Amino acid sequence: MIKLVSAADRHHAAPVAWLNSFFLFSFADYHDPQNVQFGPLRVFNDDTVQAQSGFPQHPHSEMEIVTLVLEGELYHEDTLGNKATIKKGDVQRMTAGTGLAHSEYNRTDKVLHLYQLWFISNQKGLAPSYEQKDVNFLDTKNELVPLVSGQKVLEDVVYMNSNTSIYWCNLREDKTVIFKTFPIRNTFIYVKEGSLFINGIDIGPNDQVRSTDEHVLEIRASKDAQFILIDLPADEANY
Repeated sequence: MIKLVSAADRHHAAPVAWLNSFFLFSFADYHDPQNVQFGPLRVFNDDTVQAQSGFPQHPHSEMEIVTLVLEGELYHEDTLGNKATIKKGDVQRMTAGTGLAHSEYNRTDKVLHLYQLWFISNQKGLAPSYEQKDVNFLDTKNELVPLVSGQKVLEDVVYMNSNTSIYWCNLREDKTVIFKTFPIRNTFIYVKEGSLFINGIDIGPNDQVRSTDEHVLEIRASKDAQFILIDLPADEANY
């Protein structure tokens, strides 16, 4: 089954002048009991941060937090002693584990656009840790590029403590990629730009696909498209 969630169904939040967010799942003051998570994917926020602004230090625990920078630069500082600039095309993973705090700022004069995803960890009580990698995923063409994974079969990716894999794809018009998975897995797709035709369904900018019991997804770009694809375990026992 393929469920299409339209861009208009995202929750829009602009709590301060410098932040514009779209929540794909329940987050902060937005709570929908029918939209809490999709497998271990608990949070997916599409954030735009204005110049010289950002999030002051705040705590996290027991989550795998993945940040993808799509435009601009994000300055990160945490209680583990990490200080880093995450640039366009970079991927960051934080294992919050038993607890850490961090701040996130756009110190530049340009707008910052990022996706931040939280996953339920496959085990509790982990030591907090940090990883960052320049994947340069925004320059690839017509292939699913693995960015982050807890599945041992994928190499040269950022590791996370979840039986999950995150891919990115820049797909030219009329090009097709095939994604094959298993009955015990689900697939999540979010379109950054362009349009797709997935197993008979038209998908536009900022639309989501939540696929269950679909073993093969045929993804064709009806217009040049960029999208994120997440391969997730369906059963909590496999998180």
